[in-house]
Parts: sequence; structure tokens; C-alpha cells
Amino acid sequence: MEEIKNGARVRDRVPVLTKTTYGLGTGLDMWGLWLYPSVAYAVFSIYLGVSPWLVGLALTLIRVYDAIADPVMGWLSDNFRSKHGRRRPFILIAGVLSGLSLPALFFVSPSWLDVTFMGVTVLFWYMVISSLIFIPIISAFTVPYNSLGAEMTPDYEERTSVMTYRSVMQKIFEVGNFYALRFTNLAWFLLPEAGKKNTLLGMQVYTALLGTLMALFAIIIFLRVKERYYEKVVLKTTDRISLKSSFYETLKCQPFRMMMGVGIAFTLGTSMVGGLGYFATVYYVCGGNTIDGDNWNFWMGIGFMVGGLLGAPLLSRIAHRFEKRKAVIAAAVIGMIGYGGSWYLYTPLVPWLQTLASGIMGLASSGLWMLHSSIGADIIDYDELHTGKRREGSFTACASYILKLGNSGGYVVSGMILTWAGFDAELGAQSPETIFWIRSMLALLPVAGLALVIFFILRMSLTRQTCEEIRNALEERRGQV
Repeated sequence: MEEIKNGARVRDRVPVLTKTTYGLGTGLDMWGLWLYPSVAYAVFSIYLGVSPWLVGLALTLIRVYDAIADPVMGWLSDNFRSKHGRRRPFILIAGVLSGLSLPALFFVSPSWLDVTFMGVTVLFWYMVISSLIFIPIISAFTVPYNSLGAEMTPDYEERTSVMTYRSVMQKIFEVGNFYALRFTNLAWFLLPEAGKKNTLLGMQVYTALLGTLMALFAIIIFLRVKERYYEKVVLKTTDRISLKSSFYETLKCQPFRMMMGVGIAFTLGTSMVGGLGYFATVYYVCGGNTIDGDNWNFWMGIGFMVGGLLGAPLLSRIAHRFEKRKAVIAAAVIGMIGYGGSWYLYTPLVPWLQTLASGIMGLASSGLWMLHSSIGADIIDYDELHTGKRREGSFTACASYILKLGNSGGYVVSGMILTWAGFDAELGAQSPETIFWIRSMLALLPVAGLALVIFFILRMSLTRQTCEEIRNALEERRGQV
């Protein structure tokens, strides 16, 4: 509990071990939600031969369904009561189950390509149906987990510290996504044909290993991280939160709408070209050699991680000195440099330069999402002041719903861009026209999205002084936590 000494508030610091333990959950978030779309084109399109637009459509349908599941999970966890709290039981059970079921997303066979249902290969239908089963499980972990982050401290500055630790660990676990395709380059998965590999088998083994870690991390978080607001605030509230308020009433919050504008602008702009970066590496920088491309994709993941490790602390310091909104603008400008510069830094003449671009992108991304989460906790205080309810799950789920819809639109657009540009997986090197459109879209679309990020954050009303006033008003009304 925070104290007042000599008229000044003493900062409420969360123990480093607690912040680090909480950060383990980003492993489940990264591997459970984002590994699949990061390798889907390589596994289902390049290796198994499914049309890129079908893969993009499947990823879009998956994210739309994911977005619908999140508000339900937020509503359930906001209203759940148990001796272990309202978030931790979901974190334990759903975390373990999601880890055990992750490999099932790749339980397919190459022979299914020519088997069709309703005129479409059954590989497409397997992508959709297996995800329909998996998504509610991982959602039951991620929504309570992200909600728990907003409950770890009432302190304006310490919230940024908590999210900085989380962002740094997220970047470490994100390397697992970049390493996935390089893992399939191991000798165990190489085929007799020169330059060929069994990408599918490699992913089946890899996801089994990651799934085991996911289950272990969920158990550790359940045992080590407590729910700070539960006994002192939540249990004193007898009113239940309606499903309507978990979405509709949440959107009535003006600061929340502005932050959703920030999130969806960044997500939509970058997810449109998320897959194009891989194709630019393989088919432009590496001339169509998938093994070389996968190796470079790993090193770009390292660059992205290093940038992310620098980005969260750097933007945290900027936020501490100049305020969170100005730090968001700084992250957006850095992102513009990274994505716009990809036109020059993705080059077959000096392949390692693409790792520099990836590092700049990682710096901007980690800093922006760290600030997005930190400001999100301030918004929940703003909402409590006006409604008298702690609705972390509702805000987390609603934010996730909107951001995943942005991702969904981005996935289908990236698949359409590849098809429209004339991409053909049967070819080694692609045509100059195909390469031009892949490179230009990779450079232009994210910059446009980041310009919108600046537009929205300038209209977000919560300042450091405003948040301090909100906290004082809340503590006068219901006491400290």
C-alpha cells in the first residue's frame, strides 16, 4: 500500500520477481495467438500448396471468431468469484489446456490438398475448424491474464514499469515465433530433394515443445501472482456486470475510444503487411530460396527482439519524463522510420540490413504496446470513477475484440495483395512486378497507419495530472488498495 510522506506520495512499487513472473504469460500470448498466423503462409501455402488468398481468408475468419470470443471471456472473468480470485482460475486451467492443444493446429497431411469440400481443399476447412476449437481456450487465458496486468498497481508510473517488464519478456518469447521456421531447417526435417524440407513435421514437433512451456508458465503465474483489487474492491461490489456493459458501455468511454483508435490504426497498418515481410525476405532478398529465407527470418527475429528490449525501457523513460502521450508519438515516428526504410534496407546486395529494419520495427512496436497497456490501466481508473465498477475484463476484451478485427482485415488484405501481385508458390524467383508490389506495400501501409496513431493519441484526454486527480478521488471514496 502506498503512503504519503512529507506531503508527497511514495511510489507504489511492484516487486521485480512479481513483474517478471507476470511477464511469463506473454509466452502463451505470443505462441498461442501469433505463432499460427506468422507461419501459416509458409506451412499451408508454400509447403502444402494452399492458395494464398485462402490462407488469408482462413486467418481472417479465425480472427473474427477470436474477436467475438473475447468479450464473452471478459464478461465471465469480471463476474467470476472464487477463493483464488476471478482471473487466476482461468489463467491456470485455460493456460494448461491451450498448451496441450497447440500442436493440434498442425495435425494435417499433404495428401489432403486434393481432397475438397464445397469446392475448397479440406486443408482450408481444417485451418478454420481446428481454430474454432482452440480459440476459446486461449482466449480464456489471454483476457483474464491481460486484465490482471491492470490490477497490479494503482500507481501511474509503476503501471508503465509493469508493462515495460511485460513488453521486454514478450520480445524474448516472440523470438520463438521467428525461430519456428528455422527450427524446420534442422537435419531431422530435411527431405532427400535438394533444398527441400518437411516444414509440416517440423512445426508439429516445435509446437509440442512450446505447448509444454505454455502449460508450465500458466502454473507458475497462478501460484506466484495475486489479485490485488479482488478482496478490497471487487468482493465489496454486489452488482454483476452485464454482457451489454462489457462491450457497448465500454465504448462510451471517450479516452478508451481514442486508445482503440491508436491500437487499430497500428494493428491494421502493420498486419496488412505482416506476411509480406516474410515474402520480401524469401523472394526478393534471398531470390526464392526458402531455407536461406527462413534463416534470415530468424535473424530478423533476433533484431526485432533486440529492438524490443531497447524500445520498452527507452519509451518508458520518455513517458516518465515527458508523459505517456508524447512517448506514443515518439514510438510512432520511430516506426515510420523502420517500415518506410524497409524499401532500402531489404536488399539482396546487403542482406543483413533487413535485420536493422526489423530492429527499428521491434523498438517501435514494443514501446507502443507497452504504453497502450499502461494507458489502458489509467482508463480503467477513469471508468471506475464514473461507474463505480472495476471492469478490467470488459475493457481488455473490448480492446482485444477491436484490435483483432483490425488484424483480421489486415490478414485478408495481405493475402489479396499476394494474389493480386501474381505470387506463385511453384516459382522460385517471382516476377519483378510481384516483388515491386510486395516491397511497396510493406513500406507504405504501416506508415499510413502510424500517422493515424499520432492523430488519435493527440485526442486522448488523460494526462499525468488528470490520472493523479482520479486516483485521489477513488481513494477518498473506497480507500487504498
